[in-house]
Amino acid sequence: MNIRKIRLELARTKEFPDGSTERGYELTAPLTKDGHIDADAFGGHHQPFTVRRFWTGENDRFGRLHRTRQHTWAFSYGRNDNEDELLHHLEHHLFKVGEYVGIRELDGQVLPFRIVSVQ
Repeated sequence: MNIRKIRLELARTKEFPDGSTERGYELTAPLTKDGHIDADAFGGHHQPFTVRRFWTGENDRFGRLHRTRQHTWAFSYGRNDNEDELLHHLEHHLFKVGEYVGIRELDGQVLPFRIVSVQ
């Protein structure tokens, strides 16, 4: 299994025209050799794949990456599924520096995040 630590930082938005290095996520996830999420390895792993949400002016939140009942991907922070942060089409994304991922925040807003490192 090819487990990687991935850092996402807020990309350009109306509020942050230059993006923000102080707002984002660090997560661990299994990736295929070509850099896509490895759903088969994900299901067979016994330890949770973790996420840390960091946001200026807020406490860090720690949770896990998981598959929802609707077979989508989400970040969960121990709340019920209705409060998960959804990741749009995660299975199609290439986890490579410079690529982008959309995340639906708890307030319902979808924000773009740029992949800044994959280790």
